[in-house]
Amino acid sequence: MDGDVDDSGEPARAQPTSVWRLVIFGFVALLGIVLLCGLGVWQLERRVWKLDLIERVEQRVGAPVTSAPGPDTWPGISDEDAYRHISVSGRFLQNRDTLVKAVTERGSGYWLMSPFQTDDGFTVLINRGFVPEGAAERSWQETADTEVTGLMRMTEPKGGFLRRNDPSADRWYSRDVGAIATAKSLGAVAPYFIDADANMRSRQPPIGGLTVIRFANNHLVYAITWFVLALMLAAATIYVGRNEWQIRKTIRLNRS
Repeated sequence: MDGDVDDSGEPARAQPTSVWRLVIFGFVALLGIVLLCGLGVWQLERRVWKLDLIERVEQRVGAPVTSAPGPDTWPGISDEDAYRHISVSGRFLQNRDTLVKAVTERGSGYWLMSPFQTDDGFTVLINRGFVPEGAAERSWQETADTEVTGLMRMTEPKGGFLRRNDPSADRWYSRDVGAIATAKSLGAVAPYFIDADANMRSRQPPIGGLTVIRFANNHLVYAITWFVLALMLAAATIYVGRNEWQIRKTIRLNRS
């Protein structure tokens, strides 16, 4: 295919881009490279944080069981306490259960949240486990004094499944301790709940021990992606700069 020609019939020569356009392009490209590299570094920092979080959670889960924190310690409880292995002794309060929408490895259903009056005088919500759709409610009742062990979890006030909790309609999509306590007239309760361990003596609902301790850790992949994009942008910038240099060199040679 014939190339472009000028008015004299000679092949048209490439014209250099104006200096101002090159300066603007170079500035934007440099800004983009810095931004992409910054995102890559941030993802590497997030990866270090995530690995540390995973290690700390595994240590808490594997640590010996301790007593559940009482009211004196509640103001100091934070996310750093999540997944501690704790226990309480006492009894479940009857007819105050709350079903919270859940999807687990066993299918869809509900978490059974039950208030528990401890022998230490405070109330805490227990996630007794998974209840499949249509499970018989009579299997939930437990009136005898008992001891519950499980993992300490933080309240979930923001709803779930892209839906907000609706206490007035008794529709729950997250385990919001405060809202459940208010809806069930429980008074002051612990600012956390307990995911009960599996009951090895019973296979009937509620099925405990289904806590998922898994944290997505794709930060290295994200970091590599940002660095590759930065490298591609740098390569494109070098290509444009070299091409402009070649055009200007050719023009100088033709004029000499």
